[in-house]
Amino acid sequence: MKGTDQRLGKVVGWLVIAALIFYAGVSIGRGSVPAIEQVTEVTNKEENKPQTVDFSPFWKAWSVINEKFVSPATSTGVISDQEKVWGAIEGLAQSLKDPHTVFLPPTETELFESDVRGNFEGVGMEIGIRDGVVTVVAPLKDTPAYRAGIKAGDKIIKIGDKPTVNMTTEQAVSLIRGQGGTTVTLTVARNGLKEPLQFTLVRETINIPTIRTELLPNRIFLIELYSFSANAPDLFRKALREFIGANTDKLLIDLRGNPGGYLEASIDMASWFLPAGKVVVREDFGGKQDDVIYRSRGYDVFNENLKLVILVDGGSASASEILASALRDHGIAKLVGERTFGKGSVQELIKITSETSLKLTIARWLTPNGISISESGVTPDFAVKITKEDAEKNRDPQKEKAIEILLN
Repeated sequence: MKGTDQRLGKVVGWLVIAALIFYAGVSIGRGSVPAIEQVTEVTNKEENKPQTVDFSPFWKAWSVINEKFVSPATSTGVISDQEKVWGAIEGLAQSLKDPHTVFLPPTETELFESDVRGNFEGVGMEIGIRDGVVTVVAPLKDTPAYRAGIKAGDKIIKIGDKPTVNMTTEQAVSLIRGQGGTTVTLTVARNGLKEPLQFTLVRETINIPTIRTELLPNRIFLIELYSFSANAPDLFRKALREFIGANTDKLLIDLRGNPGGYLEASIDMASWFLPAGKVVVREDFGGKQDDVIYRSRGYDVFNENLKLVILVDGGSASASEILASALRDHGIAKLVGERTFGKGSVQELIKITSETSLKLTIARWLTPNGISISESGVTPDFAVKITKEDAEKNRDPQKEKAIEILLN
């Protein structure tokens, strides 16, 4: 192998200053800030007001509502004019038809900010919107959702007694999370099953797992990476030292069910395998500004004798997709499993008022070969499914295929 163990031992010099969150179906942001690229303040700007839009229909509707609307439920309180404004902005965000662009009124803004601080309890899964339905990106290992048998791709059709039709991820999260020790019931539709499943989960404080290593009997070194958390790069470096110490050239990285995390983590991990300057991922702003290109830092400690296979599935998202596609596009690794989730857009949290925010998609991630992760996900080189029978008999044909490739 190229380089020395001492070279691997160098500490990666980056500092994470924000807490990792696992919800909301949004993809990782730039730098070391997860899920949201940055928080910005905006003020009223006259020059940004459209000059060719007729707002008279809006004001006519406003007047008619104030004049004639009567709630069909006597228990419904009076809706304030300010709440109507919040509702109008929500409708404006929904008109963009992007499930990751949402307006956060005061309560939802506080919920989101508390999650960024890391102060939350729940059931341990990331959710997103796929085809207009609240969908499980991946359950986190050893959490209530994982232990109950919830799977990546499960569609949540009801939370308690509330249907999730037209529900945003933020609304779904606010219903699913709650105080540790309390319960929440999820009704789930799963591909291949005619009847929905029902899970009653006990909420708890979620300790996000990160990594596990094992030397398999056939001299294949396995790294199971569960998340791209703040400490993941350091743990990954230590795992690679174990790999070198095992005196083998066969490496299997398992990213199945890994919903992602920090962009910085994926770039750092890719840098162990790529020369300096190689593209890891591109940030495409749709022509509104120049692309931002994230490149390998060039730790590049392995030579051409390395045999590397990466396992992916529908629960592999965001940072997992960035790492897998970068190493595949540069010819370093082969991918085995199923098409990944497709979670590659960047959101910016913009403060509209002191108590409200707009979570707005501002860019999308492109692989080194220019493929949009959000549109296509990442397609493996070897497509292998795990059937219901495989699961019942505790078989893992994806892992078996990866081992076959590494041994041959």
